[in-house]
Amino acid sequence: MHEYSVPATFEVPTTGSLTDDIIANARDFPGSVALSRLVDGSWQHVTTSQFLAEVRAVARGLIAAGVAASDRVALLSKTRYEWTLCDYAIWYVGAITVPIYETSSQQQVAWILSDASVVLAIAETGAHRTMLDAVAPSLPALRRVVSIGDDGLTRLAEGDGTVVSDAQLEARRAGVTPDSVATVIYTSGTTGRPKGCVLTHRNFMVELDAATDVLSKLFELQGASTLLFLPLAHVFARIIQVGSIRARVRLGHTADVTHLVDDLATFRPTFILAVPRVFEKIFNSASQRAASEGRGRIFGGAVTTAIAYSRALDRSGPGPLLRARHRLFDRLVYGKLRATVGGQAQYAVSGGAPLGERLAHFFRGMGLPVLEGYGLTETTAAVTVNLPDAQRIGTVGRPVPGTEVRVDEHGELVFRGGQIFTGYLNQPAATAAALDPDGWFRTGDLGEIDDDGFVRITGRKKEILVTAGGKNVAPAVLEDRIRAHHLVSQCMVVGDGKPFVGALVTIDPEAFAGWAKALGKSGAVSDLVRDPDLIAEVQLAIDDANRAVSRAEAIRTFAILPVEWTESTGELTPTLKLRRTVVMSAFHDEIESLYM
Repeated sequence: MHEYSVPATFEVPTTGSLTDDIIANARDFPGSVALSRLVDGSWQHVTTSQFLAEVRAVARGLIAAGVAASDRVALLSKTRYEWTLCDYAIWYVGAITVPIYETSSQQQVAWILSDASVVLAIAETGAHRTMLDAVAPSLPALRRVVSIGDDGLTRLAEGDGTVVSDAQLEARRAGVTPDSVATVIYTSGTTGRPKGCVLTHRNFMVELDAATDVLSKLFELQGASTLLFLPLAHVFARIIQVGSIRARVRLGHTADVTHLVDDLATFRPTFILAVPRVFEKIFNSASQRAASEGRGRIFGGAVTTAIAYSRALDRSGPGPLLRARHRLFDRLVYGKLRATVGGQAQYAVSGGAPLGERLAHFFRGMGLPVLEGYGLTETTAAVTVNLPDAQRIGTVGRPVPGTEVRVDEHGELVFRGGQIFTGYLNQPAATAAALDPDGWFRTGDLGEIDDDGFVRITGRKKEILVTAGGKNVAPAVLEDRIRAHHLVSQCMVVGDGKPFVGALVTIDPEAFAGWAKALGKSGAVSDLVRDPDLIAEVQLAIDDANRAVSRAEAIRTFAILPVEWTESTGELTPTLKLRRTVVMSAFHDEIESLYM
């Protein structure tokens, strides 16, 4: 099948903005808990009325600081309560949030601040503040930097003595419409420089209406709550933030993954969202722990049973013997695993990268169904998702309401709907390449559509890598810098679906000959691929490239190949561009060895 659509179950908004939700919640449910903050090891509740008051205070401070409607304000911070607070305050005054990953390099931060003409930046740590102060002189639009710590937000809210009246504040909020830009989220581009995806309030509102409808079982659970630990600079976490605020799902934040299990245990979310790498870590940690404690065979039996149980759910259902084994392992293994995510989670949502059928069956079989979806920054997160009552493992689900999907003549998935972005900031050519005149968005991913609308991702047309942790990585910025080293001939960055980024490197024969002679070494490249001095030289090139990207995008391992890539052997085009599919196939074993 080549096309499928799901009718909208809601009216497309023509008035209002995202801040309507916090106004309505404070008015209709003033004592309801909206968020929980982790303070000195314990969770402190924030009611809807308290949250609105804090948002208004920061919003007043933004106005006093000279932030005008449609101005862009950067947020450089880990996931924390203040991130959500500032996001809504920025929207309250009609400004535009520009999130920046807290792991971003100074070059990336400078580019985003410049491209977006950011007028005010909010930084979390002293290191972030130092980075912003370092790039500020080259950014004429940037007028002020505010620290979240050191009472920076408090001083901002106090307005430096400037009084902003209720009338002024509400006039600014009233001027925001669904067509107003809510955020510019930067995502990696094939050129290596991030591109700013422009998303409006309507984009978010349409996505929210669709998601909260089809995922009502998550948002309407008794005492529904979720703990955000993914970066809020990513649209995946962001849509859960605004969805939780709208549905009055108790929302918590933590960015310290070293204490994630402890935080989950005390927060006890009813649903969680994560990227595949998190589920892989849960599984691998449990497996290794069982083996070290001499319970490896028990855990292995539990895995086999969970997968068989899940597969049986897709057929006629599990038989009596399988149900009995499942009950046994629920007492021995599954219950303990569910306790690692707080013990109350009934569902998980996964996105950002493929999960894999085996893991998906395992988690569903052990009592934590993982609902895998698909979306991009350009689609304001999910355009398809598996549902509690309509899950097909191995797919990314059906389109959400109000969304159309096609497979074009090249096998590429294209989508249309109210959640599709308006374009890339300052890049009309890139926008025209991604959006056709009828509003269809080209995803760059190859896929298939089952007869009943379930979408399968079969490949990646574009060169962007997506690690198992859901991080988008543009190879070009790394490869270009590595190839600048005199000994390097070619480089290909790998890591799609893998836990981290790696690279294959080939050596320039002519440069190598001079280098080897100078060091008194004999032999060809193939003889010296494990030579410590050669490895050290290539490491210098790797280190230089890594300085241009965030830690999550940095190359952590590499292999020097004993052969050269050439046009005649098929790895290069006539213009010396990499034929990535050829390299991936020819050097499959070398790539896999990077992750062993």
